[in-house]
Amino acid sequence: MNKKQKKMLIRIIVSALLIVILKLLPISNEYLEFALFFIPYLVIGYDILIKALKGILNRQVFDENFLMAVATVGAIALGDYMEGVAVMLFYQIGELFQSYAVGKSRRNISELMDIRPDYANIEKDGKLEKVDPDEVKIGTTIIVQPGEKIPIDGIILEGSTTLNTSALTGESLPREALAGDKVISGCINMTGLLKIKTTKVFEESTVSKILDLVENSSSKKSRSENFISKFARYYTPAVCYSAVALAVIPPVVRVLMGISPEWGDWIYRALTFLVISCPCALVISIPLSFFAGIGGASNAGVLVKGSNYLETLSQTKYVVFDKTGTMTRGVFEVAGVHHSAMEEGKLLEYAALAESYSSHPISKSLQKAYGKPIDQSRVSDVEEISGNGVIAKVDGITVAAGNSKLMKRIGVEYADCHSVGTIVHMAVDGAYAGHILISDILKPHAKEAIVELKKAGVTKTVMLTGDMKNVADQVADKLGIGEVYSELLPGDKVAIVEKLLGEKGTKEKLAFVGDGINDAPVLSRADIGIAMGALGSDAAIEAADVVLMDDDPLKIAKAIKISRKCIRIVYENIVFAIGIKIICLLLGALGIANMWVAIFADVGVMVIAVLNAIRALFVKKL
Repeated sequence: MNKKQKKMLIRIIVSALLIVILKLLPISNEYLEFALFFIPYLVIGYDILIKALKGILNRQVFDENFLMAVATVGAIALGDYMEGVAVMLFYQIGELFQSYAVGKSRRNISELMDIRPDYANIEKDGKLEKVDPDEVKIGTTIIVQPGEKIPIDGIILEGSTTLNTSALTGESLPREALAGDKVISGCINMTGLLKIKTTKVFEESTVSKILDLVENSSSKKSRSENFISKFARYYTPAVCYSAVALAVIPPVVRVLMGISPEWGDWIYRALTFLVISCPCALVISIPLSFFAGIGGASNAGVLVKGSNYLETLSQTKYVVFDKTGTMTRGVFEVAGVHHSAMEEGKLLEYAALAESYSSHPISKSLQKAYGKPIDQSRVSDVEEISGNGVIAKVDGITVAAGNSKLMKRIGVEYADCHSVGTIVHMAVDGAYAGHILISDILKPHAKEAIVELKKAGVTKTVMLTGDMKNVADQVADKLGIGEVYSELLPGDKVAIVEKLLGEKGTKEKLAFVGDGINDAPVLSRADIGIAMGALGSDAAIEAADVVLMDDDPLKIAKAIKISRKCIRIVYENIVFAIGIKIICLLLGALGIANMWVAIFADVGVMVIAVLNAIRALFVKKL
């Protein structure tokens, strides 16, 4: 509880005690009673009166402060001293609760996103000196000890460790990091001492971009928030004029009919009407629901750039995936050796050495599968044939490694492979020696992610890829994706997304999921762009509307479920708050509801709506 809240609590206690004392005292003089009750009223409500007066002077009359001031002053003027002071007291109790609840949700989000480092360690004269991360320049060597946060993005120069990335990804599974690996700010160094060379200044590092994204997310309003803002702008003046009409028209009509006007009764009804009409529950709980939803998503490793995107995400019915790097790891690995005329290890050795001068991913995968240091002195007469493969001498023996075109080129009969993937045919000393199958491996949770999306109400899943048709079809079949387009250029992907956008219903939204780097045009064209594998990727954070801070496709379904929970809470609060107010307004106009009912319709409804809104902060695991 901050100083302002503590001060308000003291005012509430003092005012409540004075009310109890005055209620017990036998006061017979009306003027004395008015003067004594006005003391606790000023103690608890002076700030509301000041705000109402400032609103009138600034020509911004119609707000909750004006409603409360008119209603309570009017009640006291009618001789209902106790009710007038009590309404102001309970209103301030509600305001205190609201302030505490909003502050708590902000603190919870701050704790969930507590990834900003307080300092960076720089070695000077053999000693570690703590400096502000903002002062560290690119290329500086910093020291990160076990238990400390990595303050700035960089590359490990010395040391190895296990990193806790839970603050970024929402997952507790640690990651290993070795010398030469890139590391990003916000991770916690769990085990070893690290020397890191910084590659960015702090304001450009991952942790700064994430914090800036979350802090600015409230500036992008959803349609629901915009509706409530417009609603409050017209609603408050409307109920004020209605209250005036309620106070004046019935008594005038009664006078014309020759009946007693009963001005006091109708003015009391009008004042009750004003208290009931206060729109606090809606004005506070709806933005708070979205704020809490964005915070809950952040805790799960899902960064949403604004409540408008959270609302769009909740309406997602079509999900379109890029294949490589999204549903597959994007890392080629040797999946098998077939028809080998020699020992598999020896064939891999020949392939790795023959390809050792190439930087192509296929070459890298062969070298990785070989698993031993490459001695390039054993390799000579390397001839790389574009679109075919490579021919080289390894230990003086001619080795050809490439596709079927290369085998035809050198006149070697080869065996077709029935498995799907990239095939590297091998010829050693002029004779066919077998082929190596290289394929892109599915991500561990890719298949489960499609199942969860369908459970979440997604009606159509589509995969786009530049791969060959047989490869794409096999991946889609394994994953259970309903529709697949293969052999695409980047421009083709945009055209297909345009086509799908035209097919879907007007209330259905299409999400595109890509790696955020080469898929930027498609991410921006879709109703909602989701970047996968974005841990530390600047391009992903810039291009997408929603950023998943790790490469787990299962998070897509979680993001949709979080958004739908948030929107459900928003609609619950809208229906509940407006419904209760309409009922109580009617009761107030008919003279059935008194000020105590009005207090519930205002403060009680607000408290319930705020408590409901905070539920969006908490996310269940899938």
